[in-house]
Amino acid sequence: MNKGGTGLRRRSREMALQLLFQTEFVPGGFQASTAPEMLRRFNTDFGIEQEISEYGSMLFLGIAQKLKEIDAIIQSHSSHWKVSRMGLVDLSVMRIAVFEMKFLGEPLNPRIAIDEAVEIAKKFGSTDSGAFVNGILDQVAR
Repeated sequence: MNKGGTGLRRRSREMALQLLFQTEFVPGGFQASTAPEMLRRFNTDFGIEQEISEYGSMLFLGIAQKLKEIDAIIQSHSSHWKVSRMGLVDLSVMRIAVFEMKFLGEPLNPRIAIDEAVEIAKKFGSTDSGAFVNGILDQVAR
């Protein structure tokens, strides 16, 4: 399996994106302690394939544990936007890429993480999402 690009890993990242997006609408705010149950329900409700769920679940649960640190990294590299004001798709995509670059046991090559994030942002975000995500993640990678 290709470590970065298309196929299973891309679909796993898209799964994590959908879960992260959902967390923004949890009454009372998202807590890392509720992540496993959210994940279980998501996998059951949508019949997620095991191969996709493995990496997607690892991303989602890891991001849930490191959310404050990830958001601090994103914020420190965004001089014009507060994390709280960023589009939810863009922010979720960047959280995945930062996690992959900084917190994976074997960090993903920043170029792969950024390229994947930009492609996913273009697919799910606004017309400006790709450039916005690329700009911030490029600063994170430096």
